[in-house]
Amino acid sequence: QVQLVESGGGLVQSGGSLRLSCTASESLDYYAIGWFRQAPGKERERVSCISSSDGTTGYDDSVKGRFTISRDNAKNTVYLQMNNLKPEDTAVYYCAAEMYYYCSGAAAMEYWGKGTQVTVSS
Repeated sequence: QVQLVESGGGLVQSGGSLRLSCTASESLDYYAIGWFRQAPGKERERVSCISSSDGTTGYDDSVKGRFTISRDNAKNTVYLQMNNLKPEDTAVYYCAAEMYYYCSGAAAMEYWGKGTQVTVSS
């Protein structure tokens, strides 16, 4: 059972930056990791994914060019660098893991963290 813990959320002004971390209780070497977010009254959406092996990354159009996902397998940690934050980025951010090459979708993710709140003020 992989446990995931997110950190790094907080309150930031529009245009600011945050770096989220997702730290696992064991090796993530064979897991694709996704960052998801859920705003009040909205469905959970995937914002980014990083593959298990070759570092392939993907981003939702809403964050492309502003967010960067990376991983440090030696630290069992995946990061989400968020720059030029906008009020519409306000949400609870979750990381999730799937033992597969790439993220298949929210329903396929096997392990989830409890989330970290990101609030962007205008």
